[in-house]
Amino acid sequence: MDLNKVMIIGNVVRDPEIRTTPSGQTVASFSVATNLVWKDKEGKRQSKPEYHNVVAWRKLGETIGQYVHKGSKVYVEGRLSTRSWDDQNAIKRYRTEIIANNLIMLDRAGARVSESKTDLQEPSPPQAKSSDEEEISIEDIPF
Repeated sequence: MDLNKVMIIGNVVRDPEIRTTPSGQTVASFSVATNLVWKDKEGKRQSKPEYHNVVAWRKLGETIGQYVHKGSKVYVEGRLSTRSWDDQNAIKRYRTEIIANNLIMLDRAGARVSESKTDLQEPSPPQAKSSDEEEISIEDIPF
């Protein structure tokens, strides 16, 4: 059995680059920074950033182009893929990317994309229920 799955939470480093392939498919490319934080032997806080190249295709790529921008906090889920090509000097180059199949925007607590995909909406605050009302169903949970 094989498994190729990646999950990261980080900040978008640059605005997504949106392109359309000759066959008409939308593709979004962007980078996400994650930080490894630890304390050294002297107790000082250390941090090391790691940069991840992310690619999203079709509808997910279109949505990213509309709502994701530099500085956005995102959760990205996908798989690793490494591609190679020969540059102008005939040198073999490699690039490892996360091919995204899911992205959740984490900037605003509770923000969600509306069904029409045209704007972000804030959910209404939860209403207090008395103890004699029915239990909360799984469909009522906003995440």
